[in-house]
Amino acid sequence: MSRFFVLALLLTAFAAPAGAGDVQNVRIWAGPDKTRVVLDLDDQVDYRLFTLDDPHRLVVDIDGARMTGAPELDPEHAGVVQRVRHGIRDGEDLRVVLDLGARARAQSFLLEPTGRYGHRLVLDLFPEGAESASERVRQVARTLPEDDRDMIVAIDAGHGGEDPGAIGPAGTHEKNVVMAIARELARQIDEAPGMSAVMIRTGDYYVPLKERYQRARDARADLFVSIHADAFRDFRVRGSSVYVLSRRGASSEAARLLAQSENAADRAGGVSLEQSDDMLRSVLLDLSQNASMEYSNAAAQTILDELGRVGKTHRRQVERANFVVLRSHDVPSVLIETGFISNPDDEKNLGSPRYRARIASAILGGIEDHFRQTAPRGTWFAANRDNGAEYVVRRGDTLGTIAQRYSVSLAQLRRANRLDSDMIHPGAVLVIPSS
Repeated sequence: MSRFFVLALLLTAFAAPAGAGDVQNVRIWAGPDKTRVVLDLDDQVDYRLFTLDDPHRLVVDIDGARMTGAPELDPEHAGVVQRVRHGIRDGEDLRVVLDLGARARAQSFLLEPTGRYGHRLVLDLFPEGAESASERVRQVARTLPEDDRDMIVAIDAGHGGEDPGAIGPAGTHEKNVVMAIARELARQIDEAPGMSAVMIRTGDYYVPLKERYQRARDARADLFVSIHADAFRDFRVRGSSVYVLSRRGASSEAARLLAQSENAADRAGGVSLEQSDDMLRSVLLDLSQNASMEYSNAAAQTILDELGRVGKTHRRQVERANFVVLRSHDVPSVLIETGFISNPDDEKNLGSPRYRARIASAILGGIEDHFRQTAPRGTWFAANRDNGAEYVVRRGDTLGTIAQRYSVSLAQLRRANRLDSDMIHPGAVLVIPSS
């Protein structure tokens, strides 16, 4: 089509109840595969959306609205958006024009008020040719050799973008602290033999909870680690803790409240919640029929043990709760609370690069210890495992799950330990035969 023609593509139109929904603010967050534009509103709105070419623009018309502030564009977070303009159309409707650096596909939806946010209109812009997040994380698995491969650790820094997470007494944002820890952990993992890291989010933008564990699956991760630093109503509560998914309920009231808070992140982060989690029932059934949850618990315990060497732990045992982000049925997953940012001492520690490096080192130590014991054949850890490796039985272990972790048969495990039955007790030391 000639560049002298204007292409106007009507993407969507809504018939929400009309209101005086003035635009109070415009916020923009750029990720590797899309740019998100959020219009903060003071009420529900009717709006229409279309794109124009030559030059590339996104146009949003909002019935009966006004812009109450002057939009400011931060180039660091602007992504594909180059400029934001606005004016009054036909004397009564607000027109917002986003000048774009490239042609982009747009998606939009409205959000109801939640937490610190009121009504919002969310615009997601996907530039043509941009690499998808799924493609990015798949590249890690593609580059690994078939033999003596690295174990892949997917690192998820919680929150991000317009969802700051918990905020400490001194104003520290959880999203910034956990991203710093995640980057340090990724650096240490990539420097260690036998492991490779993949970051679920690589910058200050929000990733929906379900998409986080899906990216770990796309990367063929051997372990998914979600990093947080939450708040609690009692500022005296402090210390690190480690969580795994629970099928039946939370292991404590604090765990239940924490899961409830974390599961609400999609509402703050800006995710359309119209889709129901129809797969949850079958996913939990699958989890009950395989060793993924047992493997997750073992990894969580070794990480918790190492964190206890760095500083105070909130709980001495691994906790359980129904976290959405841990619901992958085939990637063992743990959630780590590196501290309570609501506690002044924890907030101060988490603000220290030296302390964050120690936290990352402790998490790495726990992961390494777990992989030494459990990495399957074909991995660097298995190839460098000493013959006759030992395993200390933990509460909840069965001979069958231990055999599965080490890719040996039950008969081999019984023979190596001269067992007449499958009964084992916590604290017992088992010899793991070389396969």
